[in-house]
This record gives sequence, structure tokens and C-alpha cells, in this order.
Amino acid sequence: MLSEVKTHPTAQTCPGLFHGTNAQDGILSRLRIPGGMINSQQFGAIADIADDWGSGYVEITNRANIQIRGIEQQLNRDVLQWLQELGLASSNPDVDHLRNIMTSPTAGIDPYELIDTRSLVEGWHNYIIERSDLGGLSPKFSVCFDGGGQVTVGDRLNDITFAAMRVGDIGSGENIYFRLYLQAGEKGEPSQDTGILLLPEECLPVLAALAAVYLEHIQGSYGLSPRLREVVNHLGLTTYLQKVGQNVSFCYKNLTPKIVTRPRRQEFHQGIHPQRQSGLFYIGLVLSLGRLESWQIRGLVNLAERYSSKYSSTIRLTPWQNLLLTHIPQTAIAEVEREINNLGLSCASTNIKSGLVACSGNRGCIAGATDTKGDALKLAEYLENRIVLDNRVNIHFTGCVKSCAQSHQSDITLLGVNPENYQVYIGQINSDGFSDGFGYLLDENVTFGELPGLIEKILQVYQIKRLNSTESFREFTSRYQVTKLILI
Repeated sequence: MLSEVKTHPTAQTCPGLFHGTNAQDGILSRLRIPGGMINSQQFGAIADIADDWGSGYVEITNRANIQIRGIEQQLNRDVLQWLQELGLASSNPDVDHLRNIMTSPTAGIDPYELIDTRSLVEGWHNYIIERSDLGGLSPKFSVCFDGGGQVTVGDRLNDITFAAMRVGDIGSGENIYFRLYLQAGEKGEPSQDTGILLLPEECLPVLAALAAVYLEHIQGSYGLSPRLREVVNHLGLTTYLQKVGQNVSFCYKNLTPKIVTRPRRQEFHQGIHPQRQSGLFYIGLVLSLGRLESWQIRGLVNLAERYSSKYSSTIRLTPWQNLLLTHIPQTAIAEVEREINNLGLSCASTNIKSGLVACSGNRGCIAGATDTKGDALKLAEYLENRIVLDNRVNIHFTGCVKSCAQSHQSDITLLGVNPENYQVYIGQINSDGFSDGFGYLLDENVTFGELPGLIEKILQVYQIKRLNSTESFREFTSRYQVTKLILI
């Protein structure tokens, strides 16, 4: 049964399902999809909600949530209870505002992964919904489980990250451990390695203790709950971990990770790739800025049920605002690819839209200075006719400095400053491995009319001057003089 909704004060900063947020284009409701895993029945239901209550489309977010935009009035009790019965809405609305749990979209099917993290995602999700007191966590309290496969999410900014690695322990042979990382220091800095290695069964108890120490520290505070990083900074990382150790047993293990040579690229979430299950493949689709029309959702549901239901009808959403169809038999790949194209979608990782990200902009957000989504699509249309990429380049349109659509630094960031102008930043990695802010400011005042030609020149220089075809844009700009990017 649907319990009474008790909105925590911090919940108002982030939209959820039980407390939609007013936006420029109507009410915005966000559904948490733990680990991005959603079955075909659930996905079809979301298409119905988008048609009946929203604007006929949904958006996949950079945490693999689903957003329904343009809702004219809050979803009623019957709809919310129906979504609960389908497993799309939390049975405990008190924790509905918390950030989605992140893991690799290829968990359980990645041929190279060290461990399948889906049970950890499910375990933490179940723990959250059973504990109303966790509603006091910051809405941005974020957890990530990385299984060590070729589609890595361990580099995404999260408050708490468990990263799988293979280590050798003298006398006990080989084991898979998770290394614990916590956010600390300045905003945007890489997570700090705590030096703690955990067996898989130790992760959830330690995670619960990390949350408990946070809640204990902020008791009696008013207003918005602080980020975990701020609490860790206030107490000091060592003190915080000591307090955690009072609630759960763990130790610093002096173990040496075994270096495993395997490809690790985000691009493996796009295109056609073999699964660890013999004879089966997954297909990573490229969406247009994470957007799916309701009729496209129903088409994807049909594909999943026709071609993969024998094994799994799960559709996997990615933190790159795309999705995967999985368990496709090799004999059906060509036919499925044709049907994907008929839905107006693509699975080509060289598609310029594969790395294109944009926030809602001034059409959907009062803070947005520019029409980021409209401008991003115009840029993609321009570039598609003039340049062919063989490596994915991440281009991020953001309407303000909050960078809601992508928290980590992109290859190229376009920051809106007024309805017609952008600042252009080039992502670089410093000598200490830290990506600072948006990157190098290449131009602080470019009109959108000038922007497509400038981006075309930058991409041309990259393709001409890079060391080889495998050198990424970020690797190239980290060794190349950025000011020369517009000089051919």
C-alpha cells in the first residue's frame, strides 16, 4: 500500500517521483532505476505515463535515472501505487529523493569483469527502502559499485565508490576485493583511496556504517544536508573512518593488486559487443541527448521481448544517457540493428551524438542561460555532414556553472553565458591526474553562429595532429598546446 508521503526538507533540491519539481516546461518527475536495470514491462509502463501525464517522451539522466518532463499536475495516488506494484516506485517515499545507485550497465555480461555487482546494488537498494532514517542523507549521497570490467564507472564522481580488483594474499591464493574510495577535499577532486580493501560480503555493512556516521554527525542541523565530502573534510578522513570502525569491523589490508591487462573504455557501452555468455551479444544504442519518444520505448520493449526474453528482457540504462539491449543471439544481430534504425536510433559509436550531452537549458530550467538542447542538436546536424569521427568525443552543453547534466569534466565544455553566447573549455588532465573545473578556457565569448565552425576546426586538428587513431581527445589535448587547436 502507498504510505503517506513525508518529504524530507533536503528532498526539495532534487526531483523524485513522490515530489516532482516545477520546471520551465511543467513538473519534472524522476524515477530511480537502481543500477539502471529495468525490465520490459516496467519500460512499457513508463511510456504510458509519458503519454498520459507528460509530453510523450522521457530522458535518461547521467545517473541512469528516467525523467518525465512536461507533467501538468502531480501524479495521483493510484498512479503512484501502480508504479510501486511494478517496482518502479519506492515502497518508502521518505527515501525517494536519494541519488540512484550506480554500477556498470554491463554488470553480469561483461567478459572481462572481475565480479558481478548487481547483488550489491540490489542489497543497498533494499537496505535504503527499509530505513526511513536514511531520508536524512543528502539528496546527493551517491554510491557506486565498479566490477572491474571493460565498461568502467569507477571514474565517475560519487561520494562512495567500491572498485573491484584482483589481489593475491599470501597463503590463501587469489581473491577479489573492493577498494574503498571516498569523496574528500575540494569539489570535483578525484575520490580519495582510503587504503581499505573489502571482501564483497563486507561492502554493505561498511556502507551502512558510513551512512550512520554521516547521519550522526548532522543531527540537529537545519536546512540542506551537507555533502558527505564536507562532513569528511570537517572530521578528517582518518577520524571519519575511525568512527565507522566503531560500528563495523574492517581492516587495512596490505595486499598488492594483480595487474590485469584488459580493455577499459567507456565506448564499450556503444555498438555491438560479445557477452560473457557464449553466442549472445549486447547492443549499445546512441540516443539523442538521452531522449526517447514513447513510441520508440515501445519499439525497444518489443525488440527485447522478441529477441532476448528467452534469457532476459532487461533493458539497461547507462550513465552516458544511452541504453543497452542485451542477450541478443548472434543470428539476430543484423535484423535487430535494422529495427533499431527503423526506430530512428543508432548503435554506431562514431555517431557525433554518442558523446553529446546537454542539460535542459532555458527551455526547462530557470537557471539555464541558453537553449542547450536545441543548440546541441543543431551542432550535431552541422558536424554530421562535415566530419567523421573514429573516436568518441564528449561535448557537453551546460546552461550554467552547476553542470547538472554531467558532473565530470568533458572533452569540450560549452558553458552558456547569455541566450546567444558560450564560453568554450577544453578538457585536460593535469600532471597530478586531476581534471580541474571545466578545463582550459579557449574562448570566453563565442556566439552560437560561430560555434559550429570552431568545433569543426578543433576536431579536425585533433584528427590531423594526434599520434595515432587510438589516441583519445583528452590524451591529445593533455600533450598538445591547446591554443593551436584552432590554427590549421
